[in-house]
Amino acid sequence: MPGMQRPLSQMKADFFKTLGHPVRIRILELLSEREYAVSEMLDEIGIEAANLSQQLSILRRAGLVTARREGLSVTYELTSPQVAELLAAARAILTGVVAGQAEVLGQPA
Repeated sequence: MPGMQRPLSQMKADFFKTLGHPVRIRILELLSEREYAVSEMLDEIGIEAANLSQQLSILRRAGLVTARREGLSVTYELTSPQVAELLAAARAILTGVVAGQAEVLGQPA
């Protein structure tokens, strides 16, 4: 039923909740560079395999990453380059915010 759809604002809030974990952000940042096998991600991120698997599963359910099995290895990649663009935009916004805070802190009271 059309009336039963969630409002776009709720969908966006849920999307940002999915992004609201440092490990998931780190995974997406890695995958912004290239595709990664799970074993490579473990080396880069430095968390337990079970935790990485859980975070990858959340990102997969949210449609942000896809997985491909190659023999015993599973390789992940972003579903869209727009995910990398979003992370870059967040970095730019935060850089501006931090610079603004530094400016305020540097001014005499």
